[in-house]
Amino acid sequence: MRKIQSMDFVINGLDKKSGARAGTISTAHGTIQTPIFMPVGTAGTVKAVHQRDLISDVEAQIILGNTYHLYLRPGLEVLRAAGGLHKFNGWNKPILTDSGGYQVYSLSASRKLTPEGVTFQSHIDGSRHTFTPERAVDIQRQIGADIIMAFDECTPYPCDYDYAARSMDITHQWLGRCLKQMEDSNPLYGYGQTLFPIVQGSTYRDLRKISAETIAAAGADGNAIGGLSVGEPAEMMYEITEMVCGILPKDKPRYLMGVGTPANILESIALGVDMFDCVMPTRNGRNGMLFTSDGILNMRNEKWKNDFSLIDENGTSFVDKQYTKAYLRHLFVAGEMLGSMIASLHNLSFYLWLVNEARRHILEGDFAGWKQQMIPKVTQRL
Repeated sequence: MRKIQSMDFVINGLDKKSGARAGTISTAHGTIQTPIFMPVGTAGTVKAVHQRDLISDVEAQIILGNTYHLYLRPGLEVLRAAGGLHKFNGWNKPILTDSGGYQVYSLSASRKLTPEGVTFQSHIDGSRHTFTPERAVDIQRQIGADIIMAFDECTPYPCDYDYAARSMDITHQWLGRCLKQMEDSNPLYGYGQTLFPIVQGSTYRDLRKISAETIAAAGADGNAIGGLSVGEPAEMMYEITEMVCGILPKDKPRYLMGVGTPANILESIALGVDMFDCVMPTRNGRNGMLFTSDGILNMRNEKWKNDFSLIDENGTSFVDKQYTKAYLRHLFVAGEMLGSMIASLHNLSFYLWLVNEARRHILEGDFAGWKQQMIPKVTQRL
C-alpha cells in the first residue's frame, strides 16, 4: 500500500539554559513554526472569530477540530461530500483533530468503557454510539486533519493508582490498534496524515515513565502528553512534563494537550514542549477576561469605565490599536456580541504573540532570562 509523506520536523535552535527549542513542522497544508499555540475550533470553527482574522490578525498557523463533535454534527456524510474539513470550513492551513477521548472522558456518567472501545450517549439527541480505536482513526481520516490523535482514555484527577494503571494499559492497547489501522488505511483526500500517540498515567511517575517509553518506542512522527491540566497542581504538571519530555524522542515534536495559561505555556516551553492548545483564550475572552503583556484584565470592572487607553499598548492585534478599555467594558456591560468577538480575537493574538516571542528569544539565545521577566507580568491581575 503506497504511503504519502505526511509530516517532517526540523529543530532550528535550542536554548542553552533550559529545554526550550524552536522548530519547524512541515505538513501538506503548510509549515508550523514551534513553539506554537493552536486555537481550538471544536466544531469546525474557533468561536466568535472569522477564519480571515485567524489568518490576517491572529496569524494562526494551525487550528484544532474535535472528532466527537464533528462526528455528531455536521456528520461524516457532510464532511466527505465537502472533501474534508479544510474545504468545509475554508481553512487551508494545517488542522489537528483530537480523537474524542477527552470528550468521552467528560461524559463519564453516560458512557460504557471496555477494552474494545467506548459506547456513549450523544449530548445532542441522546443517541448511542461506539468509538473503537479503529473507528477513531477512520473518522479522523474522513475529517481530513493533517495530524490525528490516537484514541486514549483521559483519567480524572485525583485518580487511584490501580485505575490509572488499568487505564494506561488500555490506552497502550488502543495505540497498537490505531497504528495498525493507520497502516491498513489510506488518506482520502490526496495528502498525508500523521498519528500522534498520547502519554497517559495520571500523576504517578512510574506509570508516566512506562507510558512515555511505550509511546517513544512506537516511532511516530510526533507525540503528545495527555491527562494533565485536569485539576492537578501546576508544579505537579511541570514535574511530570519534564520527566516525560526527557524520555520522548528529541527529534520529534511534543504536544502538551489542553495547556493552558500564558505562564503554563512559558514554563512548559522551557521543559521542551513544542505544541499547545487550550480553550482558555476564547472561553475567558467571551467572559470578559483579557490576557495582555502587562497582566490580566477583567473588562467588567468599574475601573475601566473611563479608561480610554488602548486594550494593550504593546499588543500586535488590530483590535489592540483600535479599541479602548472603556469601549470594550461598555460592550460587555451592554451585552453586545462584539465584546466577546474583540476579546477572543485579542486573547488569541496575544497567545500567538507570546509563543512567537518565545521562539525569537530561543533563536537569539536569551529565552531563559526573558521567560523569567515575563512570568510575573502575565500572571498579575490589573
